Amino acid sequence: MQQAFNLLRQQEIRQGIRGVSRVKWDHGVCDSMDRVCPDCLNGSVKMPLSDFLERARPALKHMPSSAVRPYTLSDFDFQLPPELIAQTPAPERSGSRLLDARDPQQLQDHVFRNLPDLLQPGDLLVFNDTQVLNARLFGEKDSGGQLELLVERVLPDEPGQPPSRVVAHMKVSKKPQPGARLRMWDRTGRLHAFEAVLLGRWPDENGALFLLSFSDEPLRLMAAHGHMPLPPYIERQQKSGADAQQQLDHERYQTVFAKHPGAAAAPTAALHFDDAVLQALRERGVHMASVTLHVGAGTFSPVKTEDLSEHRMHSEWYRIPETSLQAIRECRARQGRVVAVGTTSVRTLESWAQTGLTEGDTRIFITPGFSFQVVDVLVTNFHLPKSTLLMLVAAFSGFDHMHRVYAHAIEKQYRFFSYGDAMLLKKFRF
Repeated sequence: MQQAFNLLRQQEIRQGIRGVSRVKWDHGVCDSMDRVCPDCLNGSVKMPLSDFLERARPALKHMPSSAVRPYTLSDFDFQLPPELIAQTPAPERSGSRLLDARDPQQLQDHVFRNLPDLLQPGDLLVFNDTQVLNARLFGEKDSGGQLELLVERVLPDEPGQPPSRVVAHMKVSKKPQPGARLRMWDRTGRLHAFEAVLLGRWPDENGALFLLSFSDEPLRLMAAHGHMPLPPYIERQQKSGADAQQQLDHERYQTVFAKHPGAAAAPTAALHFDDAVLQALRERGVHMASVTLHVGAGTFSPVKTEDLSEHRMHSEWYRIPETSLQAIRECRARQGRVVAVGTTSVRTLESWAQTGLTEGDTRIFITPGFSFQVVDVLVTNFHLPKSTLLMLVAAFSGFDHMHRVYAHAIEKQYRFFSYGDAMLLKKFRF
């Protein structure tokens, strides 16, 4: 009821701004041509529900159907030519293409290094400063059967628990039993480098992930023997030294400002930023702040339930430092815009807005109808069909607009997914 109440209030006000049905409230008329009166949006104006519904009826006539209809998984499917899936990064980070899709009536094709010219002095860019781990490890069971681990999370040591615990996905023909010792290889795939003991499933006995104890400190072992966890749609050899692109991946599947180790996947929208673009943004008067969300491998998993309410979102750890919260407050005070770099920054900021927690795990699942509290503008890559990231983009930019943007990108041969191109979106208003 509260969500519908808020949607109706916002729609009626905005229709009034457009001259469809100007609404007079007890405190006056909302006259802003750029921003809706905060009192109207935050619900501080009190009136009987019957009076509100009577005033809301004109707005219902003009409310777009996409704002109220339920969505299913099929709504987020599209056909993508395989040749548009980027297998390698652009020669230069900022040489990727950038689609400015903020204006629904005019989509503009740019190069990413033009981004500073598309933002305004006083805007605040919010980056995810997570660092991708060498989280892919190869090894074998006692039987000689080969296996692959993709480390999702490194757990802190706790009294009474085995040391050096990690949570990981496991790819193996037959799952080993708890207590099994796994021999893990070095990066060449020829020598045994360390052992991992399988402790059980995680987060409980029926969990999809595995809990293991490494024979030494996990971050050190992964740095020495692990491989960059490229997403599954990059169809190259990712094992041992057979991949000629391996060194390039170690450099380019990592942002230039990566700071806090813990991710199993890169915050890909941030891969386009290089030192020259960052300097141009500073000279433009654009401010910058950072958050940390350790991206999990679940970010690549397609939703499998047609009914979106049945989807169980993967969990990811995030943290927002006080300096970034202060930067957001100052941005609001100067009437700047919060520009999220990537969907992971969006999920972090909106998780904080929902819970008030600056650190913890989030399972936030953003679909059309979601009310964004913090983010005004989004820089993001082009995402997989039927993915939670595509649903987030549809929620942010508008469902119909999202489909127009993707159709344009396919027609103009933009490159898709992690090593692909980017787009610039603004928040959709009902």
